[in-house]
Amino acid sequence: MLSYQCSGNSKAPAVVFLHGFLGSKQDWNEVINQLQDDFYCISIDLPGHGDNQQQAADLMLPTPGFNRCAELVTATLTALNVQHYHLVGYSLGGRIALHIAKLYPEQLLSLMLESCHPGLQSEADKLARKQNDANWANKLSNMPITEFLTLWYQQAVFSDLSDIEQRNLVLKRSHNQPLALANCYQATSLARQDDLWDLPGQLNIAVHFIAGHQDHKFKALANSWQQQQPVSVHCINASGHNVHLAAPEAFSHQLRTLLT
Repeated sequence: MLSYQCSGNSKAPAVVFLHGFLGSKQDWNEVINQLQDDFYCISIDLPGHGDNQQQAADLMLPTPGFNRCAELVTATLTALNVQHYHLVGYSLGGRIALHIAKLYPEQLLSLMLESCHPGLQSEADKLARKQNDANWANKLSNMPITEFLTLWYQQAVFSDLSDIEQRNLVLKRSHNQPLALANCYQATSLARQDDLWDLPGQLNIAVHFIAGHQDHKFKALANSWQQQQPVSVHCINASGHNVHLAAPEAFSHQLRTLLT
């Protein structure tokens, strides 16, 4: 069972939140504060993250580990007697959410994906990504965590962050345990993810994609996906890859609109 936190009325519609790589269930607190009066909000620590790091040995993931992540999330919700829910996932959390939707579609009321990749489609792209992720995993396992984090947040996808915001994130994430994170990172590499581009057309629920206006890569990806599949795209101003961090009020307002 994964670590979790619950807020709101347990008899209200349930909304489940999955954070991104390096994050924790607390990353959603500002969003949950604005939704908990009307929804039962459950945020979950993914394997290797947050309070799950204290039981990292019991939650080691196989490679690939997406199906195991999906099993652990749904087992946690079953223990909470949550049978049907809206699912919100950011980045890595969104990719795991896609696998949950594939494996347990009957449980979902809707699917909200924030800055999330549905999967690589060419073998060349998968090979390049596998090599890139192996390099990052090696850095994570061998560098001091603060040095790794400083490099991580210098990637182009985080270019909207100011120097102060980057430093704050490095400080916030520096308590993480590198080996537990490295296991999760390798097990959930995009190179090892299922190709789920066609999944929305196989589901009987609404699928929404929320992207930051400044995140040009994922805006383009979302628009391409929308042209192929029943995916509704929503762009949030004044935000990049991590929309709910940069613009929590706008993100919460958009989420509430989609949930009601």
